[in-house]
Amino acid sequence: MSQSALGLTQLARRQVQALTPYQSARRIGGQGHIWLNANEAADSGEYALDCSRLNRYPECQPPQVVNAYAAYAGVAPEQLLVTRGGDEGIELLIRTFCEPGQDSILLCSPTYGMYAISAQTNDVAIIDVPLSAERQPDFDAIIAKLDQVKIVFLCSPNNPTGDLVDQAGLCRLLTAAKDRALVVVDEAYIEFCPEFSQASLLADYPELVIIRTLSKAFGLAGLRCGFTLAHPHVIELLLKVIPPYPIPEPVAQIAAQALTESGLATMRNRVAEVNSLKLELAEQLSKHSDVKEVFAPNGNYLLVRFSNGAALFSRMAKAGIILRDFASRPGLADCIRITIGTQTEMDAVLNVLQQEQ
Repeated sequence: MSQSALGLTQLARRQVQALTPYQSARRIGGQGHIWLNANEAADSGEYALDCSRLNRYPECQPPQVVNAYAAYAGVAPEQLLVTRGGDEGIELLIRTFCEPGQDSILLCSPTYGMYAISAQTNDVAIIDVPLSAERQPDFDAIIAKLDQVKIVFLCSPNNPTGDLVDQAGLCRLLTAAKDRALVVVDEAYIEFCPEFSQASLLADYPELVIIRTLSKAFGLAGLRCGFTLAHPHVIELLLKVIPPYPIPEPVAQIAAQALTESGLATMRNRVAEVNSLKLELAEQLSKHSDVKEVFAPNGNYLLVRFSNGAALFSRMAKAGIILRDFASRPGLADCIRITIGTQTEMDAVLNVLQQEQ
């Protein structure tokens, strides 16, 4: 590192100097023609754009999006905040409720990496209560830590394992968390199993917060549009922290179109196709001698434990198929995550798997 670079680095906050950034699929990169590493949809749909208002700053919370998503999610508009992807919702919650250098969040590894990254960048400590052997949150252990944390982050379906949070355990946690901590349930993938959403609990538990997104089932990862569902007082507090113009005009227009009756029908058709392909792939994988375990099939992906994950990952990469390796995560040795793409892409995965090494 040059002297000037060293000097600039030393100007940064200590937490940032020591930080390893979140390794998103795009940062990791790779060379290939079949991209199944980022849990993206195989298509995005068609949308119209009116450019006549691009000279004006957008509304902080575009009402056409707020009202449409509130109706879709079954909540009141005042219970909803539109954000730049679900990631901004995570960031805002930590910035709003956690004192830097004093407070902590709790997460249950292995899980989505941005909870930890957002905490670290805001000088907020992390308490990790790993998932149980059944890959459920250890609710007793979490409850025992509530006096030490401001926010508990749970992911359902969990990324990358696909497991769903047990509602009875969640309700027990929410009761214990009253006036002590927020409990955030990240439902980025809930459209693939909507009957297991925890949104109905919002009416009874003010400490519950739910994170949603248009990135997965709606096929709009490039739009960066997410939602935080919570008690109106929580939303009011988040509105104090969110930047003044978070949702660009084109994003609001496309999001509103995606939430129309026809847009929702398109999303549900996409979900049905993905779920069908997913179950077919899971069945084929479970029969293969190199496959040791196929994890819970609740998102738009499958986490799979192979006899030799590194070798399988390398074989797929040589065939131009880019997957996501989770072997470095606790308890996930030899585990590879496969995004559900098109029928052709799933066939390509199986073809490589069936080839002799």
